[in-house]
Amino acid sequence: MKKEAKKVAIVGTGMVGMSYAYAMLNQNGCDEMVLIDINKERTIGEAMDLNHGLAFAPSAMKIYAGEYSDCNDADIVVICAGVAQKPGESRLDLLNRNVAVFKTIVEPIVAVGFHGIFLVATNPVDIMTYVTRKLSGFPAKRVIGSGTTLDTARLRFLIGDYFDVNPRNVHAYVIGEHGDSEFVPWSQALISTKPVVDVVKQNRNFSMNELLKIQEEVRTSAQVIIEAKKATYYGIGMALTRITKAIFQDENSILTVSSMLIGEFGEQDVTIGVPAIVNRDGIKDILELNLNEDEIAKFKNSCETLREFYGQLNL
Repeated sequence: MKKEAKKVAIVGTGMVGMSYAYAMLNQNGCDEMVLIDINKERTIGEAMDLNHGLAFAPSAMKIYAGEYSDCNDADIVVICAGVAQKPGESRLDLLNRNVAVFKTIVEPIVAVGFHGIFLVATNPVDIMTYVTRKLSGFPAKRVIGSGTTLDTARLRFLIGDYFDVNPRNVHAYVIGEHGDSEFVPWSQALISTKPVVDVVKQNRNFSMNELLKIQEEVRTSAQVIIEAKKATYYGIGMALTRITKAIFQDENSILTVSSMLIGEFGEQDVTIGVPAIVNRDGIKDILELNLNEDEIAKFKNSCETLREFYGQLNL
């Protein structure tokens, strides 16, 4: 990966892809951004629209509609493309339609000489990140999914609101599948340096039942948003921007991204949301949490939930 320029290619210019592009423009996330979509006319219009706001942006950025060949010198390719679930369609059928879409994306990008980092946003993100790694043949550290990054941000906001503290001083994670089996390892949650469970025990104004309600609110918040406005895109766009900046700025920041486990947490060959150290090379390392027995069982269940689909994918 070259270190002088900061070039991002966005595949898929729907609401998620363009929310990411807009956040990147406003946060000066890169120097060059190429938009790629099967609907070429739309990408031209989106590029024009973004370019017309450059005069108000924090710095200059080259933005244009392009092709897969433009990925050859990109640092990061962000995949936001995918198909929507049809009425009555099974999750497996949806997955295999998205696998077919990803074959038309990942393989041509690798073929043009792309050697950067894949960042995947398409849902179900853990499985599509797994698919991207299998199709690309890239090392695990260079294939990242958005994972539970946004879920973790939602959690910290709600915990901060509940305890009336700044969310930046809340150190807690949502881990596991970005979906129904995700969970909060409360044994590892801190407010500053104090365990959340201790705060609850020492103050009658707080309760674990309320924290469990927060966990459920985090898990179901996407469905609530979808019912209200048909889709979610602003939050994930900003989460993808956060991951991108951690890469470009070589931050060694800990983010709960979809990562391939190769022995961590006692698991192998499963891509799932865990705290990972993210820097210019991608995933530097995975931070293993000291989970209690109940949390270990929940994590293993989440891994098994994902593995159930691996053997049925048309890879």
